[in-house]
Amino acid sequence: MKIVFICIVASLSSLAQAFVAPNQAGTRSTALNAAALIVQNKGGGHGELGFQLAKVLSGNDKIDSITILQDDAANMESEPFCSYATDIGDVTIVKAPLADETMDATKMQALLGSGTTFDYVWDNASKGAKGAGKAVVDCAKSWGCNLLTYVSSAGAYNPTADTTYPMDEATTPVKESAGQVLYEQYATASGVPFCSFRPQYIYGPKSNKYDYVDWYFDRLTRGLPLPIPGDGSQLVSLTNSEDVASLLASVLNDEAAAASGAIFNCGTDQLVSYNEVAKLCAEVSGVVDYSVCHYDGAELGKGKFPFRLTDFYVAPTKAKSALGWSGAAHSLRDDLTWYYKDYVASRADKPIKLDADWDIVSKTADGTGSAPKYEKYGVAITQSA
Repeated sequence: MKIVFICIVASLSSLAQAFVAPNQAGTRSTALNAAALIVQNKGGGHGELGFQLAKVLSGNDKIDSITILQDDAANMESEPFCSYATDIGDVTIVKAPLADETMDATKMQALLGSGTTFDYVWDNASKGAKGAGKAVVDCAKSWGCNLLTYVSSAGAYNPTADTTYPMDEATTPVKESAGQVLYEQYATASGVPFCSFRPQYIYGPKSNKYDYVDWYFDRLTRGLPLPIPGDGSQLVSLTNSEDVASLLASVLNDEAAAASGAIFNCGTDQLVSYNEVAKLCAEVSGVVDYSVCHYDGAELGKGKFPFRLTDFYVAPTKAKSALGWSGAAHSLRDDLTWYYKDYVASRADKPIKLDADWDIVSKTADGTGSAPKYEKYGVAITQSA
């Protein structure tokens, strides 16, 4: 099949005539020839998930056709969007103004084509139960879809001092006002077969957010200290986007287990400490001598550090048990080799702001003598520092 782009060229009032998706966009014949819809955001931490999920679903015998409803605010010249035509050319792409607060089920249906329905929906765009988010749920219900899978966020958790790790889906408090939680509540109340995944800290090929691991390389390659809060033993899970995609697709292994409104944590169970990430990044970049500046995060804050001050991680135990997910195929240790090559080729020379680093480092004993290094990269060193 050819890749098809359908662009926004008319007012919302004429959507029904202007936005008719190709015939293959939505088909409903048998359980083994099902149509899948992926609602994809404009980019960011989840920016590559729709792309990776489409690749996984393309190899699933249950799925006959795949459509991506793509937020038209995405920069289609950046990854992964620029790879749609070459890497997932048999997927239909429909562009849509997902940020439009007036979006509703009628307008969304018109975008996808009158009479078009989908058997499976993955929503990797919505941040709440209004506008496009509500429209996705309402459309899924009207289609009688087998399953609506929502890509939420582990950021919806609100752990307390008593929280044990990994955070548990059933017992860890959530931010009740978080848009993701409100979406989950609306979808559950709608009666549509529904489940939700809560991923965290994603990296991978064709990503458009590199903040987590790049933070380490940005400093190691410039000979700068790594200001890490606490003693650096805090644990985190960093998950390859391909593993996240396989987790999201695992709902097809046991739809009944997924469709009960279940919440699944989404991530690898391979944990690393903040200090271990520093060591791994130093090894792959060939930096023998590097400085880690540990400090009191409660006093000085986290600056530009990409993770939390404390432990913050999930585990895929429930997904493995209920959905038969086989586990992560990737590890950060192995992936850092290609990651660093990509960093050197495309991001190593980008300008970075280090004022927040210096504000922390200058207040610690480890920061003694570091001022010239920061001045070299444009940080204004005050006399008091």
